[in-house]
Amino acid sequence: MNTPPNHVPKSQPVRASQVTMTEMVLPQHTNSFHNVFGGQVMAWIDICAAIAGQRHARRPVVTASVDALQFIAPVLRGWVVNLKASVNYTGRTSMEVGVRVDAENPITGEKHHTSSAYLTFVALDDSNKPVEIPQVIPETEEEKRRYKAAEIRRQHRLALREELNPKK
Repeated sequence: MNTPPNHVPKSQPVRASQVTMTEMVLPQHTNSFHNVFGGQVMAWIDICAAIAGQRHARRPVVTASVDALQFIAPVLRGWVVNLKASVNYTGRTSMEVGVRVDAENPITGEKHHTSSAYLTFVALDDSNKPVEIPQVIPETEEEKRRYKAAEIRRQHRLALREELNPKK
């Protein structure tokens, strides 16, 4: 199952690994205010992003970090949650995946943006060691904008890691 396909491309476009996922907010997903639990949304985000990461790397992936998760608006019981994940940036063995979450009232058709997150995934080989991945090719202006923003976020993550854990 962990064996990669015969041909793993050196690079591929963002669209090749995009994921759209839909969930319904059921009673077990909600708190006492009948809003979806933030942790439930986080789980859906992680799953959606992991699928995009696996599609891109054509390998198993693990979540290395989650940053910039923002909850913008609540989602009510009975509503539909639409998640869209895209690989924004690739390093040698890791990638940033952005996820946008929108809520939809299935009765009125009302839709609104409820949260966004950026996650970093690392692809693994058969020995669970990091393995090189294809580079992502941003094609549209929006994909190019997200790629540049992801580069900046990566530089900030690396600088923060260095600042918090300086080499002695």
